Amino acid sequence: MRATPRRTVLLAVASVALALVAGACQRGDHQGDRVTAPDPSARVAAAVAGLSDGDLVGQVLVPSIDLSASPESAAALVSRYHLGGVVLMGDPGSGDPVARVRALTGALQQASAGLGLTLDRDTDMLVATDQEYGSVTRIRSGILQLPSAMAFGAAGRPELTEAAWRAAGADLASIGINVDFAPDADVTATPGNTVIGSRSYGSTPAAVGEHVAAAVRGLQAAGVAATLKHFPGHGNTTTDSHEALPVLGQSLADLTGADLPPFQAGIGAGSWLVMSGHLDVAAVEKGVPASFSSKVLGPLLRGQLGFGGVVVTDALNMAPAMAWPPGEAAVRALLAGNDLLLMPPDLAAARQGLLDALASGRLPRARLLDAVTRIATLRYRLADVSPNPAPVSADADRDAANAVAAGAVTVLRGACNSSLVQAPVRITASDGFARPAAWLADELRRRGVEVSDTGGSLVRLVGYGDGPDQLVPGAAVTVAMDTPYVLATADSPALLATYCSTEPALRAVAAVIAGRATAVGRSPVAVAGLPRTACTD
Repeated sequence: MRATPRRTVLLAVASVALALVAGACQRGDHQGDRVTAPDPSARVAAAVAGLSDGDLVGQVLVPSIDLSASPESAAALVSRYHLGGVVLMGDPGSGDPVARVRALTGALQQASAGLGLTLDRDTDMLVATDQEYGSVTRIRSGILQLPSAMAFGAAGRPELTEAAWRAAGADLASIGINVDFAPDADVTATPGNTVIGSRSYGSTPAAVGEHVAAAVRGLQAAGVAATLKHFPGHGNTTTDSHEALPVLGQSLADLTGADLPPFQAGIGAGSWLVMSGHLDVAAVEKGVPASFSSKVLGPLLRGQLGFGGVVVTDALNMAPAMAWPPGEAAVRALLAGNDLLLMPPDLAAARQGLLDALASGRLPRARLLDAVTRIATLRYRLADVSPNPAPVSADADRDAANAVAAGAVTVLRGACNSSLVQAPVRITASDGFARPAAWLADELRRRGVEVSDTGGSLVRLVGYGDGPDQLVPGAAVTVAMDTPYVLATADSPALLATYCSTEPALRAVAAVIAGRATAVGRSPVAVAGLPRTACTD
């Protein structure tokens, strides 16, 4: 590889850093009520330009570490590859999840200290997770649990969305997580779409954008970087990008008008990351996943939407990215304009592929420097909002999550201001939903409703993954605890939707069933043959 004069490299990286600062100042990076800009000065540019090839490559690779992994093994992986970031996946396992995750993240940060990128201030490596809440939740106990995105859409109160995500962010920060791959900015445009499902805030671009922006502001005020996904929008397809390459066949005008507004709203709110989706955007570059398309990530994301932050690929172990060997996929993704390469299926092969491409000149060092400069900028931004060692979210913020769960409950058929059942009540649920059934039973009893194991009015709970085969004909009440589409074929005189199966959601639905509360939610997606709500003002 032809050597690049160090002075030229420093000037080039400094220019990138200054452009990032200017972009942040123009847009404004909202952290609560204050506006800050990162400080990727010439010192940062010098730190990045002085890295070895191996250290530069380590900064862009983001492998997965299981939440049940030992701190020692996780730290060894960081030390071996000089990693600048990891994503925590899986389940914490038995015991205290908070203590386990804190021990794991603490070991990661200790291992990263002094490795690779060393800046002129204390900054942490990027420790991410997939905590969307609802069906995509990695840590399910020990920290605040939010309703699903669709529940926020049904409640329709962005101010509560922001407060709830601020509280959730405080909890994530307190256990050492500083990047969340959320919120989901996809607009559910295809009726009955189960690929994204309740991970979306709804089917109206403007409304989805309001909640996306609110979630970004809340998370980042708590010191956790938000990530808009799956760019440029996964809501117009029924193909699961884990298994195959979905094709987005809409025109560029339709994409701009219907799919991009929530991403624009999230960028306007200051989101620090965007995740590129494994989606074939036919109107831009047919046959090429957006995650590997310089035309999608350049003119569309960087140009039209003006995004200056970090772009992270969707997982590279998903089917569309597996069309190439791990090393080749890593090179192609970086050349396309991604800054972070998420979950390469073979970490060693991805690293070697990048090193070989650098040596041959196929991967310009300037492209890698550009990516790592953005990563360094993100680390500076995160250092501006230092998390506390324990959750400090205000009670009002934490209460917002319960308020959303209550406000999301929707009656799509049945009475609105009176009891929906005659006692005694019998509750059944599909496999895997015994706990929600128990929460509902406990709350009904607390409200004076007799609950029986046999006979009486049947309340049927259906949840994530359930189809019409899980409905019970003749049930007095059917409650959809995920997307409400299944209710289209239910024959119950009372149909309710909660959009999630959290304890606050089931306690809220108990109050509606007992006639002690009026359901004020409105379905954010259309259900065939049913209104958005059966309850009008």
